[in-house]
Amino acid sequence: MGLDDDIAILSAAPLFGFLARDALRLLSFAAERRSLGAGERLFAQGERADGGFVVMSGTLTLTPRGARAEPVTMGRSSLIGRLALFQRGERPCDADATRDAEVIRITPTLMRRVLEEFPDAARAIHADLSQDLAAFTTDLVGLGDRFDPITP
Repeated sequence: MGLDDDIAILSAAPLFGFLARDALRLLSFAAERRSLGAGERLFAQGERADGGFVVMSGTLTLTPRGARAEPVTMGRSSLIGRLALFQRGERPCDADATRDAEVIRITPTLMRRVLEEFPDAARAIHADLSQDLAAFTTDLVGLGDRFDPITP
């Protein structure tokens, strides 16, 4: 895959569409690449989350543990671990290659460097994440309102 292909894939991934070509080039050069064979595990639930992943090719299945958990398939340009781009934590699910795949890992350190060098993108990403958080909070309040009449 060439640099133009990498930039096209990255620019189609959530959040990375806010980045200019030079920022995407930096990510492409500085991110760690990893190839996975079909059935190979990228990470397991509970492992340390030390960065997010963008799927460059192939597919991965994310499998949360729990009785009602439904697996999710992620393909090209998918972002896995959005919050892990900014903060280390724990992986909430297992991630396994459904078929041969390539991913790049973007650490919080690399993401911080890109955002410092491209402040306009940092502002746009901040606004997008803020909107997502506000919508999530509104949904939680609505859910709480639905449970209030049930509470004895």
